[in-house]
Amino acid sequence: MKLIRRKTLAAASALTLGIGLAVTAGVAPAASAAGAENTFLVLAPQGAGTDRAVARVAAAEGTVVASYDQIGVLVVRSTNPAFATAVAGAGIESVAATTGLGTALDEGETVQVAAPDAPNVTADPTKEPLFGQQWDMPMIGVPQAHAINAGSPDVLVGVLDSGISSSHPDLASQIAKDKSTSCVGGVADTTEAAWNPTTSDHGTHVAGTIAAAVNGVGVTGVAPGVKVAAVKVVNDDGYIFPEAAVCGFVWAAEHGMQVTNNSYFIDPWEFNCRNDARQRPVWQAVQRAIRYSQSKGVLNIASAGNSNVDLAHKFVDAGSPNNGTPEVREINNACVDLPAESPGVLTVSAVAPTGKKSYYSSYGLGVVDVTAPGGDSRFRTGGVSPTTTDQILSTTFNTATRTNGWGWKQGTSMASPHATGVAALALSAHPGMTPGQLASFLERTAEALPCEEGVWEPRPGFPATCTGGKRNSFYGAGMVSAYNVVK
Repeated sequence: MKLIRRKTLAAASALTLGIGLAVTAGVAPAASAAGAENTFLVLAPQGAGTDRAVARVAAAEGTVVASYDQIGVLVVRSTNPAFATAVAGAGIESVAATTGLGTALDEGETVQVAAPDAPNVTADPTKEPLFGQQWDMPMIGVPQAHAINAGSPDVLVGVLDSGISSSHPDLASQIAKDKSTSCVGGVADTTEAAWNPTTSDHGTHVAGTIAAAVNGVGVTGVAPGVKVAAVKVVNDDGYIFPEAAVCGFVWAAEHGMQVTNNSYFIDPWEFNCRNDARQRPVWQAVQRAIRYSQSKGVLNIASAGNSNVDLAHKFVDAGSPNNGTPEVREINNACVDLPAESPGVLTVSAVAPTGKKSYYSSYGLGVVDVTAPGGDSRFRTGGVSPTTTDQILSTTFNTATRTNGWGWKQGTSMASPHATGVAALALSAHPGMTPGQLASFLERTAEALPCEEGVWEPRPGFPATCTGGKRNSFYGAGMVSAYNVVK
């Protein structure tokens, strides 16, 4: 059994830990004196409607701030310290307090590059001023793909992240503003300021990899012909609360998105355990939201994580929660990394410029579906020293100076949008595929990568062992291919 501590590419700030409680039907106790306001996910029985749950919330001195009737989930705020037990009864399946449950976004350091020269607009992605530093695009056949199909504006990709800069010259023409929203707090806010980045450029970087315009300004995206929608789920402290993710998946389902990118995990525990009473209601709510989005034609694509963990085997997690005092917990098949290990979600690992597994990338036979460029500034073969340019170059936004730019980041957060862009190209070339058909198509057109022999340890202290054959734990079905999905 392997002992791990979460290895992130950026430090997480500390928040007070909230406790989620599973509640069974019973007699509601008397309300206590008002305390601090807390947020709760309240779940009605699946398919039973939310009317009875709304009534119980009111009786327990709670206020419904968002109702997702489609999946029987309410987002509630209350100052009643006894709310979690007071709300229990007929019409309530479970309730979880989510205050303090936010998960710090695995931000990654942004290294800026100089602004490109004056525009020289062509239809050729290789003529973009910074394309020469985008080693990741030739790796997945983007130039060849664009000669056939660069993407259709009928395809809409949801970027569930920290927002997208609507003023960025490589993205301004790419954003479907009427489909964008902020889901921070679990409540949709469609004002442009709300879904723009405030403290993080992570979402702007991700969006550029998917769909940066071929306009002679900076970089190219995998699918510059498609549209992206900002679905902001990261708050100003850099945390992803469960209610924001629920809102994001339902929003994508209701607003015509065919693909979403999810470069994060939910809950301060990296692994959400269904057998943990504190976590099960969160798992239930998120699962409902993901299933609903799939039923509406959305393929959700997620990053595998940056802990160098074999997600298919038991181990001990001693590094979660990341916003409180860590607990030592055995991670078994009752525990999943959300949303990466949710059924029907396409999970993506990361590779370096060498085409080998990035030192940080988590993996797992039967968990990882495909792999894509994520960067690795710590390792190169042949004695060549790694550099910043071994990361992924994309669009950035300096939240301090409120200026747009371009820069490097690395992580499975950067691998996932490559696969998302390829999925968008696939839908552009072959419209009408269901989420399951699209996921299968990406796997069937991927370029198989063999396992590394023995223990793979490109950086000391990060050992990993690949298992499987043509489909294996490091790379799944293989490297996504933009060219193969459109040719």
